[in-house]
Amino acid sequence: MAKYLTQPIKTTRMPPGIPFIVANEAAERFSFYGMRAILVVFMTTFLLDRNGQPDLLTGDQAKSYYHLFLSAVYFFPMCGAVLADALLGKYLTVMSLSVVYCLGHLALAIDATRLGLFIGLTLIAIGSGGIKPCVSANLGDQFGASNQHLLSKVYGWFYFSVNFGSSISTLLIPLLLRRYGSHVAFGVPGILMFLATVFFWMGRKRFAHIPPGGAAFVRETFSLTGLRCMAKLAIIYAFVAVFWALYDQTSSAWVLQAKHMDLQWLGHIWLPDQVQALNPIFILIFIPIFSYVIYPAIDKILPLTPLRKIAIGLFVTTSAFVLPAWAEMRIGAGFRPGIVWQVVAYVLMTAGEILVSIPALEFSYTQAPKRMKSLIMALGYLSISLGDAFTAAVNFFIQNKDGSSKLAGASYYWFFTGLMLGTAILFIFVARTYRSATIVQDEVETAA
Repeated sequence: MAKYLTQPIKTTRMPPGIPFIVANEAAERFSFYGMRAILVVFMTTFLLDRNGQPDLLTGDQAKSYYHLFLSAVYFFPMCGAVLADALLGKYLTVMSLSVVYCLGHLALAIDATRLGLFIGLTLIAIGSGGIKPCVSANLGDQFGASNQHLLSKVYGWFYFSVNFGSSISTLLIPLLLRRYGSHVAFGVPGILMFLATVFFWMGRKRFAHIPPGGAAFVRETFSLTGLRCMAKLAIIYAFVAVFWALYDQTSSAWVLQAKHMDLQWLGHIWLPDQVQALNPIFILIFIPIFSYVIYPAIDKILPLTPLRKIAIGLFVTTSAFVLPAWAEMRIGAGFRPGIVWQVVAYVLMTAGEILVSIPALEFSYTQAPKRMKSLIMALGYLSISLGDAFTAAVNFFIQNKDGSSKLAGASYYWFFTGLMLGTAILFIFVARTYRSATIVQDEVETAA
């Protein structure tokens, strides 16, 4: 480890390793979102048995397994965080688990059966989940007291790179699935994941490698300060989990709903799984608007903290789910509502995501003790796991033996809308009583 910089450089500018971390994230997110964009359609339309015959899942089954997979993806950050903070450090953890990640894409690309699906998704859950807290915490590790004011900006860029990669892949990969089949459609994300690994390796001498804490990590984690930090944040994450329970349905329930809508919009007939590309596209547009217009305007009236942003975002997300609920009522009445209703819903959901996800990411890093950065980021990702586990459980529970649903039609959407509204109201009282701090890494004067 001595051959690498072990502390951030003292500077008021952006650290030199940031481009490699951001490029890695863009390519990795291309691979992940491209793969997940077609999962529900693949399971309900393209899945085969060993004899090459269709072996399809129902819509409720596909939603259940999809959200179970996402729950696993966001559970494994806990394992990756312990590896990084206690044993291997963030760099070695990311490099080793990226290989597992690539193998998962390979399994999906070569085997279109349920076995290939299980092996591929299991390896991707381990690899993707394991590296998530390390990459986002490694980004924050590049900053010290002299340039900590740039953290909000760089996490905005980081999120911009996520959605730059995912917007392209969410438009492209569904087309590849229809034109060339699942081998190519899952193979292309695998190639991008390999490139992401290469980008991260190329930056190894440019960014700071915070050494693993070892026994000190264990002591800090189970100290009064560490336990208090995790307990306080766990309350926040419980509320954020409900946001993710709704948000991730844009790739499952909303895709299945789009199959029953008029998909002609802007002179183009969209594929049901292509519509979700609107979210990352809107993210790319909205991030600068929120950063330079909306936030400064609100800040003049009410000083915006990360928790206040999250509170506003939870209410916006509630409104986003009202529109597909209304569209489902129209479908149940025999009409085929235009996809523009989902477009407006994506506008609101994207605004909710910017208000909840980015502040939660930055807030997690700044609240974490120095040796627990990856672990606390993993706790943040665990909120996504819990949200998707809840959605999966709901979809398993509502399945009747005759194939019908206990929450049929619009009632499914109204259930989640009501849940989100109640969560948003309760969060106001929690946010008002939370006492926060800002903790960043120590600095060195010059690069080693």
